[in-house]
Amino acid sequence: MNKKITKNLTKNIDPKEIKRFNLSASQWWNTNGIFQSLHHINNTRLHYIIKYSNGLHKKKILDIGCGGGILSESMARKGAKVTGLDYSSNSLNIAKKHALSHNLIINYKLETIEQHLLNHTNHYDIITCMEVLEHVPNPLEIINACSSMIKIGGSIFFSTLNRTLKAWLLVIIGAEYIFNLIPKGTHTLERFITPSELLDWIDITKLEANNISGIYYNPFTYNCMITQDISVNYILHTQRTL
Repeated sequence: MNKKITKNLTKNIDPKEIKRFNLSASQWWNTNGIFQSLHHINNTRLHYIIKYSNGLHKKKILDIGCGGGILSESMARKGAKVTGLDYSSNSLNIAKKHALSHNLIINYKLETIEQHLLNHTNHYDIITCMEVLEHVPNPLEIINACSSMIKIGGSIFFSTLNRTLKAWLLVIIGAEYIFNLIPKGTHTLERFITPSELLDWIDITKLEANNISGIYYNPFTYNCMITQDISVNYILHTQRTL
C-alpha cells in the first residue's frame, strides 16, 4: 500500500488520543484504576447488546475501539467470534496477553476502521462502537464504515456522550476533576454528540435506529443500569435494512 493511500486511511485518527491510550494501557485490567468505570458498566452494555441482537453465540462481532478488551472478552465468553479493532498498539498488546491468559480466542487487529473496511464489507453480524465517536475527528466516517461492514439484518451498537450541561458537570468536572475516576483531559465537551445529531447521521446510511436508551452510572455505589434518561451517556441500537 503506498504512502498516500495509507495516510488517507488513518486521517480519522487523533494522535493525541492514541498517545494517551498508549500511555495508560497498563491500567486496562486494573479494576480499581483509571478504567474502573468501564468495568462497572460493562455488564450493562453486554446485556443490552445481547437483548437487541438476540444472543451472541457463533456470531461474528467487530468491537471498534476495543482498548484492552473488556467488552471483547465478555462477548467471546458468550460464544461469539470476536474481532477487536484499535489503533493503540500498547492497548492491543495488553488485550492479547489477557485473552491468552484466560484461554480466549479473540482476533485483535491494529487497524483503523477504514483499513479494516477494505476486506470486510457485508461481513459482521454485530458491530459494537462504545464511546469511540467522541474521540475521532469525523464520527460520520466511522458510522458509514460500520454500515458497509454489517450484514443485512445485522445490528450495530453506538454508545457516546450527549453534549449537555449535565454531561459536562458529571463526566468532565465530576468524573475527571473532582473524583479522579478517569484521567483529566479524557473528554472534550465540543466533541460530545447529541442524540439528534447521531440519528441524523444514521438516517443517511443503510441503517435504521431501533432503540435509544440512557446508561446511568453511580460512581459511589458502582451501580449501572439502562434508563430512559439520555442526557449524559446513551446507547443506540441500529440495524442494516438494505
